[in-house]
Order: sequence, then C-alpha cells, then structure tokens
Amino acid sequence: MRKTFVNSILSRIIIVCIAASFATSASGQTSMKPADKFARTLEYVKRFYVDSVNSGKLVEDAIINMLEELDPHSSYMTAEEVKEMNEPLQGNFEGIGVSFNILNDTILIIQPVPGGPSEKLGILAGDKIIKINNENVAGTGITNKGVFDRLRGPKGTVVSISIKRTGTKGLLDYSITRDKIPINSLDAAYMIDDGVGYIKLNRFAATTTREFLTALDQLKRTKASHGQKMNSLILDLSGNGGGYLEEAINLADQFLSSGKLILYTEGLNSPKMEFDATGAGEFEKGNLIVIIDESSASASEIVSGALQDWDRAIIVGRRSFGKGLVQRPFPLPDGSMIRLTVARYYTPTGRLIQKSYKKGYKNYENDLISRYNHGEFISADSIHFADSLKYYTLEKHKVVYGGGGIMPDIFVPLDTTSYSDFYRDLIRKGTLNRFILGYVDQNRKILNKNYPEFSAFRDKFEVTDDIFNQLLEFGKKDNLTASQKDLEASGKQIRLLIKAYIARDLWNSSEFYEIYNTDDKTVQKAVYVMKNWSKFNN
Repeated sequence: MRKTFVNSILSRIIIVCIAASFATSASGQTSMKPADKFARTLEYVKRFYVDSVNSGKLVEDAIINMLEELDPHSSYMTAEEVKEMNEPLQGNFEGIGVSFNILNDTILIIQPVPGGPSEKLGILAGDKIIKINNENVAGTGITNKGVFDRLRGPKGTVVSISIKRTGTKGLLDYSITRDKIPINSLDAAYMIDDGVGYIKLNRFAATTTREFLTALDQLKRTKASHGQKMNSLILDLSGNGGGYLEEAINLADQFLSSGKLILYTEGLNSPKMEFDATGAGEFEKGNLIVIIDESSASASEIVSGALQDWDRAIIVGRRSFGKGLVQRPFPLPDGSMIRLTVARYYTPTGRLIQKSYKKGYKNYENDLISRYNHGEFISADSIHFADSLKYYTLEKHKVVYGGGGIMPDIFVPLDTTSYSDFYRDLIRKGTLNRFILGYVDQNRKILNKNYPEFSAFRDKFEVTDDIFNQLLEFGKKDNLTASQKDLEASGKQIRLLIKAYIARDLWNSSEFYEIYNTDDKTVQKAVYVMKNWSKFNN
C-alpha cells in the first residue's frame, strides 16, 4: 500500500516537474525549481522513508506513468528492452545461424540459415544439439532464452556444439565461428496464379525494401504454370505491425511515379514534413492488390493508405489497426530510452491514420476486442463513418474515410467457420507444432526421398487418415480430445495446417504460405479480384 502511494505521488510530481521545467518565466529565464522539487522529494524518500526503497525503480515507475498519461505509444524502455527492440528491426543478429525448436526437452534444428556459419559446416535440419561449450543442454529444461544466451554472441567468437544426428553413432562435434545472421522481414514470395506474384512482409525492418526488390526480381524471372511471366502483384501486409518509417516510404516509392506524395507528418513542435516518391520504383505499372487486416499497423498503413489515395492499388481485407503517431527516441544515460510521440502520420489526401485514444489507455488497448464484439470483423455494415471523415482519392475521386486505420476497398470477413475449441487448443498449446516436429524428425529421409522438390510435395502429398489419427493420439497427451463436432468444423483446416507445417520444416516459410494460402479466404479473394481486375478497378 505504501509503495503504491509513493509511486502515485512520484508519478504526479514528475509529470508536473518535467512539464514545468521547460516553461519560461516572465523574465525569460527557464525555471528549474520544479525539477529541483522532484529531486528534493526523491531525496527525502530515500533518507527518511520508513522502509528501504529502490530509488531507480521509483523514478522508472514515475516515468512510465507519466508517458502513459500522454498517449498509448509514448513509452519507456530499459536498456535490455532497447536492445531486444532494435535487433529484429536492424535486420541481423550475431550467432551461429540456425532456426530451432525445443522438442522433448532437446534442441532440434529446424533449418540452418542459408549461407550462415552452421550451414557452411554441414549442420542439417533434424540435428539435435546435445552440448554447447561442453555443457549438457539435453533433458535439462532449457528454454528458448537459454539457447539464445548460449548460441548468440559477438561476430568472430567461437562456440562449440555437439550434435546427435539420426543414423550416426555418437556425437558430432563442431566449432562454429559466429557471424552476422540476417533476420528476414519477407515471409513468402511465389507465383500464386498465372502472371500474378505474391509477396508477404511481416515487418518493416532495415532490410525490407532490399528483400522485397530481390523477391520481385525473382518473380519477374519466374514463369507460372502456363508460361506467363509476372505482370501483377499481391502484396500481403496482414499481421504486419510496422517498423521503420524510412522503409515504408521506400516500399511505397516502388509503386508510385515521381513527385507523388507518400505521406506527411506534423506535430505541435514538429514542422510539417512531406515525403514524395522519387520515380525510381520497380513496379510503377501493373495491377496491384494490398492485403491488410486489423493487425496491420503504422508502416503498413502508410503504404496501403498512400496506394489507396493515389488509386494505385485495390485494398482487400479488414480495417487496419490505426497507429499513426510518430515516435522519436530519446536515449537516457543508463542506456534506457523514452520513445516520445512528436507528430502524426497523414495520408496524401490528409487522412489521419491514428485512431482516437481520448477514452483512455485501457479502452485503447481493448479496441480490437471491442471491434470484434461489435461485429466489425464479420460485417462491413457494422462500421460507420461520420460525413466529416469522408475524403476523395486523388485520381478517381472515390470515397475513402479517415478517423483511424485504413478501410479496405473490398471487405473480407474473418473466417471463423473452421474454429472449434479443439482446433484453438491445438494451436494455443503448441500441440500441433510439436507433433509436426516429431513427425518430420522421424520421417525426414523418406519425405526427402519421395518429395525431392517442393512442387512434388505440393501436388502429391496428402495428409492420410493415419497421420491425422496420430495427431489425435498425440493430442491426448495434452488432454485434448476432439468431438465429432470439432472434427466436422475443423478437420479440413487441421489437415491443411499439417501439410503446411511439414512444408515449412522441410523447406521454409514461403512454402508454408503456398500451402496455407490455398484456403485463406482473404488471399483467395485477392486472387479472384485480380482475375476480374477491370470489374473491380472501375
């Protein structure tokens, strides 16, 4: 109770102090007395409070509470959190270059990163790491963090591992020199239909545009089943929570001609800044569809909003998240940082991307749940916009709406027909993933022999009743039992996921999506729209 009381007082004091410390008195001098007041209060607490206190934590708590009073995206981050945040956005980390999972308390290598140090030494998918630097890590309850702590390290340093490989006696010892390992922001790139390429991005990192251009070039060189080269593109930004503003601008620039406004930012203490296309884009012509959903945010909304405003793309899916606040990082002496909102994003027509947060932080955090309960994910008719939020696109003058998020041109409801409690728990508990890891590990040789190329697996592999029943038996270990109703609702979807997961473990995430997307209602709607482009584009 006392600790909460002290935190509350300090939070209020630091809000007043910091705000007032930048105020200018009538004489033109900057007043530092409020800041001194906070420092004096903190000193009193440290010297005279009845119990011992962690003054560093008190200050951190006060900063956190202060920033929460401002807006939902101004935040405080510890030094460790800063490092963890930057790593996936910077596009690389330093380690041995393997993707792994923990199966039966053993580190199982899913895939070595192509071109990484592990692949160069001949480490294979399916290998099990038994020792790291002579420390036994099998059967010890090691966690993902424990694996990261042991395998990651500065470039040029060496880590020794001992591997158990199926069919090989004893352990295989490797000394691996750590190197920079890329973190891909591109999940998939393949020809989804004749003349139609598909690219899915999961974030906007420092390498995103480069990855996109590489994939685009490969697709342009690829002929579909009937020999037609790519002339249309589906860009999937569903689930993409954003990232670097610069990468969003660079990606949008690939589709827009020279001089067209991509977005502008503006804030009370941040002058208006406009960002225009350069005309150096690699896909300025050709039919384009962008997929978004309720988890598409920030940079994803910048790209989809700009392309919608210029009538450059048809937007398919569901209304995006609505994050349009610009954060600027301010480092603190101990390596921690505050990310302070300094401006807002606006699309070329002047639409504000940011949704309202006037009802408070908790209400804002629960917005997606509220939208789901309101029926927005199921029916576009449940979404209502005021006339004051009406805008017109810049080429065809069609109606679009502001007020937070990007509303798609073509709405696709969330598909819940295959949901059941059993299906949900298979995913939530990791049961399906662990079953596939074990199945592939036991059958890798025969799978590789029967399906040396992904195309053969895609066209010929079937999830037999035997495989499906193995999963049902495996689920019982997690106290999961499927009713007939569960199987009728979810059986087809579960079989599809089994095949997609096997493809992922044998090849990569792109092959996963090539299987999974065959029954994704939003992706298939995008393909249908592309096939009937003139009808929908007009």
